[in-house]
Amino acid sequence: MKILVINSGSSSIKYKLYESTGENHDFVVLAAGGADRIGISGASVDCKRNGQEREHLYLDLPDHKKAINAIFELLTDPEKDSLKCLTELAGVGHRVVHGGEDFSKSVLIDGDVIKAIRENSVLAPLHNPPNLMGIQAVYELVPDMKQVAVFDTALHQTMPPKAYLYGLPKTQYTTHKIRRYGFHGTSHGYVAEKAAEALGKPLEELKLITCHLGNGGSITAFEGGKSVDTSMGMTPLAGILMGTRSGDLDPYIPLHIMQTQDMSVEQVSSLMNKQGGLLGLCGNRDMRDTMAGYKQGLEGCTQAIEKFVYEVQKYIGAYTAALNGVDGIVFTAGVGENERTIRKLVLENFTYLGLKMDNAANEANETMITTADSKVAALIIHTDEEKVIASDTFDILNAE
Repeated sequence: MKILVINSGSSSIKYKLYESTGENHDFVVLAAGGADRIGISGASVDCKRNGQEREHLYLDLPDHKKAINAIFELLTDPEKDSLKCLTELAGVGHRVVHGGEDFSKSVLIDGDVIKAIRENSVLAPLHNPPNLMGIQAVYELVPDMKQVAVFDTALHQTMPPKAYLYGLPKTQYTTHKIRRYGFHGTSHGYVAEKAAEALGKPLEELKLITCHLGNGGSITAFEGGKSVDTSMGMTPLAGILMGTRSGDLDPYIPLHIMQTQDMSVEQVSSLMNKQGGLLGLCGNRDMRDTMAGYKQGLEGCTQAIEKFVYEVQKYIGAYTAALNGVDGIVFTAGVGENERTIRKLVLENFTYLGLKMDNAANEANETMITTADSKVAALIIHTDEEKVIASDTFDILNAE
């Protein structure tokens, strides 16, 4: 079975073509690539196949339909043998950022699902509309293609009210759906399961804290195999400091800025989402650049790293209290998987839990980075959100 996974953004699309090799979610990647600068001059598509050079084509891509059609043409190139024709595809799996309270799992897309995704666009105006553009483009190009929606928010629908309600008049939740939803669910769920395998115990028997640390970042507490709290909120802006997002703020700050600096809602949104975070504190949005400045002793970079580490520590500490203990702390995504110094700085505050770092293992990026006699395990687990989408799509199509 061949499955195409699509992550459709406002001006770009990422994709991976998978083929299943068995019934146990074993997949191989046949091709991967993307379309960039959709609707902008200089648009392009690319494709990397196993054992072959990456193809890169500059094309006019005025919209998502043209972009996905260009991806289809690359994948069905008769000289490349990724797909003989589109009918070889069993289906297409889509990342959809916000499912609201409508979806607690991945689903086969139909008219009702599209309607719900569109209605939830009010909660994710920057993400759901382009996600829908990708879905609609596939329908227009291949009307009979089965499509599956995999939601970033679905995993966190197991949170109890004490974790997802805000201290606002109840009608803000009941009427306007304002509550904590959480994101990065595909990543958190995947690495929690892999961590349980590494620890040799069922996920349901473990208390885990998973740290998805990338350009965007979030932290999730697992108990009984379920997400019981997570750092992002109604939107992906909440939680820890990120590449360009501010993370948690005094909620009156945006109102104060609007009142005293004559800024519009759009300007303040940009300030918090695109100009904040590491970028706002030290001028670097990339953790690698910020870490380089930290190692050189640059003040802004040092402050940014110290604040980032401190906020991750606070969430881990809070979730340890909420869980009444923790069995494992998991690091994943670009920063979590690769920044040894960040992991070490974060974990040095948890010796009171009986956590003992294995510095050599941390430097070597091994899966287990605590000693054998450590009372709390710390692990590095490589995340694979696209594989989760492929797996869910596979399961749903097989159940049809």
